[in-house]
Amino acid sequence: MSRKGKKGHSQKLRVEFKRNRTDRTREKDWTERYRAEAEKPAEEQESEDALSGERVSGKGSLVRKRTVIGSVLPAENASGERGDFSILPDVSGKETLPGRVISVHGLYSRVEHEETGTVYSCATRRVLKTLSTDQRQVVIVGDRVRFRAASENEGIIERIEPRFGSLSRTSRGRKHVIVTNVDQAFIVASAAEPSIKPNLIDRLLVTCGRAGITPVILINKFDLADPLELLPLIGVYAQMGYKVIPTSVKTGYGIARVRKLLAGRESVVVGQSGVGKSSLLNGIEPDLGLRTAEVSRENQKGRHTTTTGELIRLSFGGYVVDTPGIRQFMLWDIIPEEVIAYFRDLCPYENLCRFSDCTHTHENGCAVKDAVADGRVDSRRYASYLSIRSGEMVEN
Repeated sequence: MSRKGKKGHSQKLRVEFKRNRTDRTREKDWTERYRAEAEKPAEEQESEDALSGERVSGKGSLVRKRTVIGSVLPAENASGERGDFSILPDVSGKETLPGRVISVHGLYSRVEHEETGTVYSCATRRVLKTLSTDQRQVVIVGDRVRFRAASENEGIIERIEPRFGSLSRTSRGRKHVIVTNVDQAFIVASAAEPSIKPNLIDRLLVTCGRAGITPVILINKFDLADPLELLPLIGVYAQMGYKVIPTSVKTGYGIARVRKLLAGRESVVVGQSGVGKSSLLNGIEPDLGLRTAEVSRENQKGRHTTTTGELIRLSFGGYVVDTPGIRQFMLWDIIPEEVIAYFRDLCPYENLCRFSDCTHTHENGCAVKDAVADGRVDSRRYASYLSIRSGEMVEN
């Protein structure tokens, strides 16, 4: 940006856009032009100092910056999460309406008017689609937006309001925001079919900690396993202060407790395919009728019945987002040195290490490694820390 101003005040701002915002026109047939030029007499050939057809200038359609009227957004929000946009474009409050993005389907998003409940199919204003950002998608499920109604059921998203509580991961080197504007995440794992994946739980716990989202761990399909075998794992997370709730859609165990936690909150249900996320929501809100499918008998992996995230209004108050199953989850915007801060069981030993810059991987005199060796810290959790710190990609 070329100008500074008070936060929240509209002003003219120079902002960066994607390089491919406009097509660069180029002259064609350079080979034919060269041959024709070579055949001319020397006195008729163009001088090397002659101006070329393509001009290099600070103005024109090739410039990556544009002037936008809006306000500057802070680099980080109150929870320390870095924002996805650097500016908030100015829009007319009289001509636009407040809305919430229910789902995203390609170029169009389903937006619910926050006051009337009417659902519009909305395209996205070009200035939003072409702003230079790290994120893979511009509009995300859960976004609060200002949109302009073009007809009874169609509109254009003019502005995306500042976000909080974004659950994000790395996808092909870019930021993939799964859902935004939630304050609670239900991390769903299954006791069996498919087997529980503690490493995925740990990765989601780190991401929730970074985004300021309250995590709740659900061990679903509790009727398919021996409770005594799961108690040690449940105890590890419970001792760190996390809520861990065993659930079973078949028997109804734990469903009432989950419903109570959902009421009046903005929540997301996340986990690998086949753990029963949609079945849980159907059990909590029977009228939803979300698609479900059995786990594959060959590889014990779930089938993707939920193909896109959807924001669901609950009859007893609050919203919940049902998300597609996760196969891979790599952290976004967390450097290796920050990882241990989100491991509640390892963090207390960090300042007891011999070296102030200890990585807790190979150093002598590492208090974290000593705690693991003495049994004060679960060895599986430490292995998960090493996996996340190294940037290892785990297939679930």
